[in-house]
Amino acid sequence: MSLNELTAHAVDELLRSRKAVLVDVREPNEYAAARIPGALLFPLSSFDPKALPSPEGCDIVFHCAGGKRSATAVARCLEQGIAHTSHMAGGIQAWHVAGLPVIK
Repeated sequence: MSLNELTAHAVDELLRSRKAVLVDVREPNEYAAARIPGALLFPLSSFDPKALPSPEGCDIVFHCAGGKRSATAVARCLEQGIAHTSHMAGGIQAWHVAGLPVIK
């Protein structure tokens, strides 16, 4: 399996259709400053793939600030045999650029 990069608009569509759960792997201070509505916080500094929810009928999509940490989260999942491979390319920065809603 390999990294599945999704655009901000693709992630937005998955969230709207309830086909994905968005997991933010940034740190709590970053999450507190600005977050995507509905995103769950699982900071990469203490990330445990086995602690992730198992949403029925949904995929997990990771995001961070720019894409590097969410790609690392995917790699950690795959190392433990957990098949979560999707992340949002460009992170919350791409979400902002796309004009999508953010909670501040």
